[in-house]
Order: sequence, then structure tokens, then C-alpha cells
Amino acid sequence: MFGQDWLGAQDRRVLALRRGLRKYSTQKPAMPKRLTEDEVARYRREGYLSPLTMFDKYESSKFRQKLESFEASQGGPITGDMRSKSHLIFKWVDDIMRDDRILDPVEDLIGGDILCWHTFFWIKEPATESYVSWHQDLNYWGLDTDQLVTVWIALSAATSESGCMNVLPGSHTIGFMPHRDGYGEQNMLTRGQEITVDVDDAETVAMPLQAGEASFHNGRLAHSSQPNRSPDRRIGLSFNYMPTNTRQTLSDWDSAALVRGIDTYGHFTPTPRPKRDFDPVSVEFHKKATNAGRNIVFHGAEKVRDTL
Repeated sequence: MFGQDWLGAQDRRVLALRRGLRKYSTQKPAMPKRLTEDEVARYRREGYLSPLTMFDKYESSKFRQKLESFEASQGGPITGDMRSKSHLIFKWVDDIMRDDRILDPVEDLIGGDILCWHTFFWIKEPATESYVSWHQDLNYWGLDTDQLVTVWIALSAATSESGCMNVLPGSHTIGFMPHRDGYGEQNMLTRGQEITVDVDDAETVAMPLQAGEASFHNGRLAHSSQPNRSPDRRIGLSFNYMPTNTRQTLSDWDSAALVRGIDTYGHFTPTPRPKRDFDPVSVEFHKKATNAGRNIVFHGAEKVRDTL
């Protein structure tokens, strides 16, 4: 209504700079940094890529060792909120989250200005009944983007026997399917959320991974996993990356880490970067961030579980 006549010269320069930055920040690279053009096209069409090697066996074994050394010091497996937004607790998880070997293919898919919204440990103990029902993540996360990409890194072998991820190719293109909250005791999902339509197993694809390999999938892609029938733990670590223009629609406050590029939008409070494991500043922020995350994922639910 007022146009820009009311702006001073300095304000106009700032506005022009901000617009220029936004124009620049939304540009995608002409050529992929890590992925081939065929891989990018396949991801757009099918909604996933797997497997992609991220780390060698030595590196992945060191990550597992770090996790299990901490668990041994605590007298048992990592549980509850410590599995969620773990990059705020463990510096080595924050380092993985920012590794160029991960961010280069992510940039190929969503552009160079990247936030990481969430990190999570997905651990199935040997010969247990824990499973993940068929679901679409973005149906519950309140994020107004169709470009979120989850990078799921195996820290131990994820095989059909140990309960690797299964996906329904192309399901990210059909919108959200109807879901219900099942609250299954062995369901690893917060609300035990599950798609209420039948999924034809013949149309699904398993994504087995060796330690150090990763799968990439769109946040709208339907996926699931079966129990671990193997004698070893199945340990996965996931990272949810999204463009900086994403908004949170279910809460007035949310947080994310800027891991590449610039954020000219400011829709999320930046997460602090820990200087060491259990950095007091990051641990305090973790409490607020996980509480906000719980309120988001349980938005509209009939009941709330004690832990994520």
C-alpha cells in the first residue's frame, strides 16, 4: 500500500541486498556435485536413492564405538529424548550432520541453502519385535515443504533379516494417504502412526545397507521396517534436511541447524553447535528443542507417550 517511498536510502540498500541474497540462495547448481543427473531424476521420480556410500568401514565402526562406549558408561542402551536431536548432545553427531560427503548429494536434491531439522537414532536390539509401520513422515511434522530429504545412515548392517527400511516408490507424489494412530507397544513411531490403506508388498522395495552406507528418501515417501531377527544390533542414524524457506505450521517455535549456505528467512531458531559432548549450552537447548518436537509430533493426538 505504501510502496517503498517511506524507506530511507540505507533501508533500500538492505532490502535490495536481502532480495539479492534470496534470489541467489534459491538457485540450484547447474551440475550435480555428487549425484549423477540420472540419480537426481530417479530420486524425483521414485522418491529415494539407495545405497550411497558415505563412510568407510573404519569410520562407521568408530561412530558405533562412540555410541556404544557411551551406552556402556550409562549401563544400557540410549533411550528417550537422548535419541532425538542427538546432534545437540554428541559433538560427533553434529560433525556427521555437517559432513560434505552427505551435504553434497543433499544439495544436488534441494539446493545449497540447507537446514537440518532433526536427528535421531533408530536402534533395534537383536531378536526383538520393534518395528516401524507404513507411514509418511511429513504428515505429522508440520513442515510446509515437499522437499525434505531424510538421510538414513547405517552404523551396523541393515539387512532384510535385521529389519532394513522398505519403501513404496513414487508414493511421495500422490499426497498424504489416510493415517491412524495405533500406539502399538513395539512400534518405534511416536504415535504408532500407520497408513490405513493396504500396501501391496509386490510394489515395495527393500533398502538393505552395509555399515557406512546411507539411503535418501523424500519426507512424503511411504516407508516401514520389520523387526530385527538377526544376532546383531541394527543401528541407524537419520538426518532430516530441508530448504531454508521451510516453515513450521504446528508451532510458534521450532529449531533447526543451518548446515550449508545462508538463511535469509529466519523461520527457525538456530541450534547451538556443541564444542564437546554434553556441552552445557547445547544440553540446555536440547531440553527445549525436544519438548517442542514432542508437542509438534503429538499435535492433535488422543494421547501422548512418555518418550519420543
